[in-house]
Amino acid sequence: MIMRTAYALLLVASFAFVGCGSEKAGNGRTSPSEPNAAEGEATKGGAPSEGENEVSTRAPADVAAPPADAEKTASGLASKVLRPGTGEGRPGPRDSVTVHYTGWTTDGRKFDSSLDRGEPATFPLDRVIAGWTEGLQLMTVGEKRRFWIPMELAYQGRPGRPYGMLVFDVELLDFQKAPEPWPVPEDVAGPPADAERTASGLASKVLKPGHGKDKPTATSRVTVHYTGWTTDGKMFDSSVSRGQVATFPLNQVIAGWTEGLQLMVVGERRRFWIPENLAYQGRPGAPAGMLVFDVELIDFK
Repeated sequence: MIMRTAYALLLVASFAFVGCGSEKAGNGRTSPSEPNAAEGEATKGGAPSEGENEVSTRAPADVAAPPADAEKTASGLASKVLRPGTGEGRPGPRDSVTVHYTGWTTDGRKFDSSLDRGEPATFPLDRVIAGWTEGLQLMTVGEKRRFWIPMELAYQGRPGRPYGMLVFDVELLDFQKAPEPWPVPEDVAGPPADAERTASGLASKVLKPGHGKDKPTATSRVTVHYTGWTTDGKMFDSSVSRGQVATFPLNQVIAGWTEGLQLMVVGERRRFWIPENLAYQGRPGAPAGMLVFDVELIDFK
């Protein structure tokens, strides 16, 4: 969410899957980058035994290092096909995938498994560790593959996360193409001369008129689609890319959103240029400087 106390900028999943706290996958399941809270429990749901054609919860014989016949990419990611897939298409870097998987450290310690939970996991590929983002794009539906992910493509030594090279057996069950994001605005670098400005320094411009006269208050709960960029045109968050609207109370977001959404009516789409003092105020890890958002107000209560 675009919270005052956290970065995540309205992301339901946001950077959860790259190891930022206790976030969950968009479907409420534990993400592949989060150690399983039930580690060490007996496997649920009749998980298959270890074998070259199965995704298992037992550590593979080659868990310590990739074998000589493993495929390697320029990044250092190694993998081996355990069972070929049946599809032709492959996921893109923003697509959502549905998988079964198990993860181990190189000493054979299992730290996470969708099989233990008895249900597959679904998540967008741009919200996971780099080794998953790259590796799943190599796969077709139905394929089972083993990955050896070096630490720099996994958790990079972050405290509380699995350390060192990680090994995953992954079965790609399905994937869905991500919606196309809104294009980067031509005026992303700064508000144009005809932008509206408020006393606080917030600038905005109506892109599409809405309907009705009612507007949210500072305590309203709003439902929106939005995309956010830094002033160099880098997109850092988008409900549009996730294909899911965002709903949140206006008194729990950055000041520029609290003020700006109160200017809008339902159906309106507006571009905001939010100065840093109304955004993240230089907080470490958050987008710095002025931020630009295109926002469509879908509903409010």
